[in-house]
Amino acid sequence: NPMVGGAAMYADKNIVENAMNSADHTTLVAAVKAADLVETLQGEGPFTVFAPTNAAFEALPAGTVDELLKPENKDQLTKVLTCHVVAADAMSDAIGQMIADDGGTHPVNTVGGCTLQAKMDGDKITLTDETGGVATVTIADVDQSNGVIHVIDKVLLPAG
Repeated sequence: NPMVGGAAMYADKNIVENAMNSADHTTLVAAVKAADLVETLQGEGPFTVFAPTNAAFEALPAGTVDELLKPENKDQLTKVLTCHVVAADAMSDAIGQMIADDGGTHPVNTVGGCTLQAKMDGDKITLTDETGGVATVTIADVDQSNGVIHVIDKVLLPAG
């Protein structure tokens, strides 16, 4: 498994256990806790999680993360986070094949009800969110006991 955020990622640990060890994913872990999604993401799955780095969260407009972490915005936070989760174990070669089979763009339906558009940019997978934002998978295929993490460089946002 590739290293993420300076930490070894273990295929026998679940998504939350591994994410908590990554120095690059402290904001994501805090958000998952605030949204009460820890138990869900420690569940059987399988889940594919597109995991934004701290830098991805920092690139949002000033104050966005603080707003989302407020208890009164839990529903909105949950929506944003679940737009990064797919109810499948999708390794990058499988995603690449689906993109090819669909003629260059493959719709990815998330558990949050968002539809992402997966494409190839050279040998990297990109995901376009419902607002037109594009995230690139920077570390693919981080195997987990209950799925897979793909590290991305942008937070994917739902429409509206």
